[in-house]
Amino acid sequence: MKIKSLTRPPAPPGEGAVRQPRNLDPAQHPFERAREYTRALNAVKMERMFAAPFIGQLGQGHVDGVYSMAKDPGSLDRLASASGDGVVKVWDLSSRDEAWSARAHDNVVRSLCWTPERKLLSCATDKTIKVWDPYNGEKHGVPLATYLGQGAFTSISHHRDQPSFAAASSSISIYDLSRPSSGPSQVLRWPTSTDTINAVAFNQTETSILASTALDRAIVLYDLRTSSPLSKVVLRLATNAISWNPMEAFNFAAANEDHNVYIFDMRKLDRALNVLKDHVAAVMDVEFSPTGEELVTASYDRTIRLWNRDRGHSRDVYHTKRMQRVFSCRFTPDNNYVLSGSDDGNVRLWRVNASSRQGVKSARQRQKLEYDQALIQRYAHMPEIRRIKRHRHVPKTVKKAGEIKGEELKSIKRKEENVRKHSKKGSMPRHSEREKMVLGTEK
Repeated sequence: MKIKSLTRPPAPPGEGAVRQPRNLDPAQHPFERAREYTRALNAVKMERMFAAPFIGQLGQGHVDGVYSMAKDPGSLDRLASASGDGVVKVWDLSSRDEAWSARAHDNVVRSLCWTPERKLLSCATDKTIKVWDPYNGEKHGVPLATYLGQGAFTSISHHRDQPSFAAASSSISIYDLSRPSSGPSQVLRWPTSTDTINAVAFNQTETSILASTALDRAIVLYDLRTSSPLSKVVLRLATNAISWNPMEAFNFAAANEDHNVYIFDMRKLDRALNVLKDHVAAVMDVEFSPTGEELVTASYDRTIRLWNRDRGHSRDVYHTKRMQRVFSCRFTPDNNYVLSGSDDGNVRLWRVNASSRQGVKSARQRQKLEYDQALIQRYAHMPEIRRIKRHRHVPKTVKKAGEIKGEELKSIKRKEENVRKHSKKGSMPRHSEREKMVLGTEK
């Protein structure tokens, strides 16, 4: 018997591979969308099944609450943290062990920052700023230099490439690291403001721009080239922290006491670019990811949340039973992990993507994961997939507080609408959610 069979020559290696024919006529694939939807549903279920964001804590933690953290810009595996008892520790993230520690201050350490030369700056409420060398100094060494101030220091930030740093108290003092024995080279303040400044941050792209927040609910921008303030915006409540977007020089995020995070463009401060609202207590810290596309926030409600920059609600919320009020949070420089420092003295390490794993993957595994993610995005609008993807278990207190807060906001809006309905036409103009928090701007 003579048998004929179809044979194809083997594909040559490289780019010269013969493209296999495929009929793209939808009539030939009547169940394609049904199959893809089923695969997308399974993929999103598996993603939630394998979600395990918490990795572990660093070492034995601190004795007191962790109120500030700083990552070394020149290293992927060094993080500094400071606690309420004045102790500063440097951690090795790869081994999760303590690499260096010192009894740095006699009071609460309010802020830390690294210099480009890998030195560590710490400021505290004991009116001192100290310079440390964790890489070359002894494990419990003495400071390289000490700066004295007139009042308690609340925040510190180093310039991107110059040997100078800004320290905040009742005003912003600019110190020169190359002249440790001298006083501040510049003193910045808003002419009519006398309140304590609680946060200060250098822009790491437009390096001469400096932002500060104060207890008078104002956010003020300064220019070091002219030694003068640029503009000021007053919000309804005080801001606890500021973070500049590393990829968009003009944008910054402000963590506010009203449970929200506001993203502003420094060129137009009378309106927020976006409002991030899911927390049910004051937001204590905020930071942009190294890519500028995501943010992490730490809140007084004992949770940390991850956000997409252009979305109003968080994409994930992390918490543990033992974690207390969270006062600081940071992305790692490789954008794969998040660190949180809380009132219980622990520094915790979390995955940015709860279901991802960092082990070595084969080509087929990577292809499968990419295919699953593409399917989830394609069918993200479907009700069942959207519900599974968004669902999170949160602590009972957070869930209850969120429900109460939702009812309060509905009541306020209903009352405003009733007053507007019975008022003279045009006397109560509607304001966008992105404008309501701004009380006024000055230049």
